[in-house]
Amino acid sequence: MLSISGILLSYVINISLYCIYKSFMNKYPRVGKYKVKNAEKYVGSLHECEYRSSWERKYMTYLDNHSSVLEWASENIKIPYYNPVENRVRRYFVDFYVKVKTTKGTIEKYIIEIKPSNQCNPPIKPKRQSQKYKTAVKTYLVNQSKWKAARKYARKRGWEFLVITEKHLG
Repeated sequence: MLSISGILLSYVINISLYCIYKSFMNKYPRVGKYKVKNAEKYVGSLHECEYRSSWERKYMTYLDNHSSVLEWASENIKIPYYNPVENRVRRYFVDFYVKVKTTKGTIEKYIIEIKPSNQCNPPIKPKRQSQKYKTAVKTYLVNQSKWKAARKYARKRGWEFLVITEKHLG
């Protein structure tokens, strides 16, 4: 039989482990494979449908289940872009390709990137330039370069490029 102090100690340990787990999950993205339910709509490889964040997983579920989405794929489009941080050309794998039927009956195609809103705006310059600030600046510069290339790629095809943040996903 456990004593009251043993039960309390067990409770404290469980709470501590839960807090560590939550902290870890907030710090690192949730990565996994998405199981496509409407395979006829998915135009990518069903074995390579992966999400790198809970926001991407949420958006995949939306695309998979929404009736106006005619087809979609995950990371199937590669766009060359110039990385200003590395001073070289790299490949950008856009998160999603989506083909939808609008309420007006027209067909539209999009390439979509899911990003945290804090990566969509230039970081605010602090009094002292920390490593965190320098990393945020580099991330912002690389994202802007990728998105410029994606807008050009989409425009050439009559598509539209969109960046969706957690604010849009709710």
